[in-house]
Amino acid sequence: MNLFYNLQGVGDVLLAQLTTEKPTEIVCERKNDVAVLTEEKTGNIVAFNLFNASSYLAVRAEGQVDLTEELAEQVKRALEKNEVKIKLDLDFSPKFVVGFVAEKVKHPNADKLNICQVDVGSETLQIVCGAANVEAGQKVVVAKVGAVMPSGMVIRDAELRGVASSGMICSAKELELKDAPDAKGILVLENQRVAGEPFTG
Repeated sequence: MNLFYNLQGVGDVLLAQLTTEKPTEIVCERKNDVAVLTEEKTGNIVAFNLFNASSYLAVRAEGQVDLTEELAEQVKRALEKNEVKIKLDLDFSPKFVVGFVAEKVKHPNADKLNICQVDVGSETLQIVCGAANVEAGQKVVVAKVGAVMPSGMVIRDAELRGVASSGMICSAKELELKDAPDAKGILVLENQRVAGEPFTG
């Protein structure tokens, strides 16, 4: 679940995104302070909006809201107060982590793409990467599926030229780090970083 809040831009509304999939036709049903968005074709709830959010929970973010156990409980209580039943899939693990590029091979269908096997501590992810400077043996920053980039882009499972890709190896510019170079290429970290540890900048 990804949460967003922008009092100045949107108003006192908490936006909750429950899936990284791109829905097609959406049906919206409002019950008290909660608007539930359902994909018409599948009947799956893909998002909900909590109006008058500040009366249910304490949130001061502008943009993406960090999901904590305390905030998750407040959201659950808000849904219950509005008599809305939604099963929340909660994941408190960090979405931006250090990864170790264990293997790099050329993409069979694209000259400028590489298929990387990236160890992120708890698992190894296959990530298709187009950066010219990616190499096996590097420590890098990985945005896992479900991560929200500073640009607002949500990282989803994808297929690039017929090859599955789960996550993204990030550049300093994409992470909007201070003093990020204009030159293209992924951010390569110091070798002492540990695969799977959170990356906070």
